[in-house]
Amino acid sequence: MDYVYRFPVVRGIQAGAEYYIAMVPLKMLSKLFPSDDEEYVLPEYRAQRKINESRIPIISKYILDNRENYVFSALAASIDGEFDFKANENNSDTGILEVSMDAHFLINDGQHRKSAILAAIKEEPSLENETISIVFYSDYGLKRSQQIFTDLNKNAVKTSNSISELYDSRDDMAVATRNVIWNIDFLNTYTDKEKDILGKYSSSLFTLNTFYTANKIIVGRNSMDNLENFLQKYWESVVKHMRLWQELQNGEITKVDLRENFIATQSIVIQAFGRLGNYFYTNNIDCEKYIKDIEKINWSRSSKNWYLRAIGKNGRIITNKKAGLLISNEIKKKIGIPLSNEEKLAEEKLKKDKSRG
Repeated sequence: MDYVYRFPVVRGIQAGAEYYIAMVPLKMLSKLFPSDDEEYVLPEYRAQRKINESRIPIISKYILDNRENYVFSALAASIDGEFDFKANENNSDTGILEVSMDAHFLINDGQHRKSAILAAIKEEPSLENETISIVFYSDYGLKRSQQIFTDLNKNAVKTSNSISELYDSRDDMAVATRNVIWNIDFLNTYTDKEKDILGKYSSSLFTLNTFYTANKIIVGRNSMDNLENFLQKYWESVVKHMRLWQELQNGEITKVDLRENFIATQSIVIQAFGRLGNYFYTNNIDCEKYIKDIEKINWSRSSKNWYLRAIGKNGRIITNKKAGLLISNEIKKKIGIPLSNEEKLAEEKLKKDKSRG
């Protein structure tokens, strides 16, 4: 090997084969992984999926918007060509990895990160001297590279929306939502902060993502100024006047009965309360004098008021956006809030649907 890349690395062993971890300056990514014509090659002859161009600006924006605290996991790449590991005398697992400049580097995991980083460097050149870790494997041909890509990706578990919102400190809505949940005892007790889907026998009634979604409906296109204070007062009022929730807290009803016979804990109902909250937030109206009247609402699944509004012909909960609007309409009518033209049209359509049976 006459001309080589020299990477200070740490050597490891997986499945009996050596691999190497290097810290590589971001400016080197364009040299190690130049753009090529692989996107025009049939999938069966590529080592990975075709790059999704729409993801690049999203990831790039993440870097630029969080210049002081962005985080990336390692890239994984195979070396197709000659290389030699030269261990340090005092530690055989650290040393220099010499790779022939004639060798090819193939990304097994991280192609979108790589492309986004290069795009970000064009806008912010100071990024080029920062580093990213790369795990280098020896290339044993296309089938092996395809298998590495498959193994790295199929065993990765996408985090739930709830846990992302629990940990995300950059998303103001996520911060506000979890603060409100923590500060309201009932919601804190019965909200699962990790899962997006609750099992039949879950000890929780709601998910964090359910309230996050509802709160985004509340704010709509309005400013988020003073939003957290509004959310705190609004959800406190809903909890206080939702009779079934109070009965549960007082031991007068069980969670099983609440889930099976009433709609008051359904995600689509919480979204409907989001629509209701948007009315108060947008119009700067004190919600307490209206919300108290939700105590009068019959939340039973068997109530004819919910037929085709929250309960379908098959007896199942309807979960689409239209259901959220119609449930919100029913709440508004019960507590004395006028419907908008859009909401009136939805009511007329519902009446016709019911008349058809």
